Amino acid sequence: MKKRGKIRDEHLLVRLVKGFIVGASMLIPGVSGGTMAIILGIYDDLIHAVNALKRDLRKYGLLLVQYGGAGVAGIILLSGPMLKAVTLWEKPMMFLFLGAILGSFPPLYRKATASKVKNINKVAVVLGAAIAYLITLFPKGLLAVEPGFHLSSFFMLLAAGVVIAVALILPGISASYVLLMLGMYDLTLMAIRDVDLAYLTPLVVGVLGGTFLTAGIIEMEMDRHPQFTYMLIMGFMVGSLMEVFPGVPQGAALVQSTVMFLVGLGVILWIGKAR
Repeated sequence: MKKRGKIRDEHLLVRLVKGFIVGASMLIPGVSGGTMAIILGIYDDLIHAVNALKRDLRKYGLLLVQYGGAGVAGIILLSGPMLKAVTLWEKPMMFLFLGAILGSFPPLYRKATASKVKNINKVAVVLGAAIAYLITLFPKGLLAVEPGFHLSSFFMLLAAGVVIAVALILPGISASYVLLMLGMYDLTLMAIRDVDLAYLTPLVVGVLGGTFLTAGIIEMEMDRHPQFTYMLIMGFMVGSLMEVFPGVPQGAALVQSTVMFLVGLGVILWIGKAR
């Protein structure tokens, strides 16, 4: 297995801004934190940092604290205004995200096609898109978790944390939708507001465990089967396009949505060239 390349040396402020944006995007319906990390060019770095913690806790731990701390700040400070913006201007905002997601495809495609694309790997795009789409068809409220400490709820929250971690890391799978699917969206927001440690502790433990497990698998597959893995990630992102697409806008919203789509596409393409 070959070792992955070094993490890019970026200014602290750049890392904080990127982490802030990823965090702020995570509670927006249909938007994946993993997708946003790919858009900003930090996905591979984050996956590598999680897996390299044992080798250099100080270096990679500091990097994760920078991104993670900024992400938490983004959730707390900006998710509310962004959710309000999505509510007031749903179609233009969703088309902004559509443009941004499409703009992130070229660098992924270049990674996936560094060598001749094998036919079996082309199937990975369809597989990823199908998985991301099928998840949106799951009924909401699968778990009956109650606030406060209950032994059964403890293990359910632990397992739910692992599932949420997978959604946080895999591009194209919205963590907010997974919370809704599990019937935990409102409870989790209330637990954060009320600092309900009986609820949050097993959930956080599950998320941390799931993060290390999922990141380890992804990096291993990126090393062993890079083309298949990047094709699969592209498929997840195709699936996220279907989830984010709000329908064809009418009237003034059509012009607004077109402008926002081009802004999202243009900015991310420009960022990609700058990298």
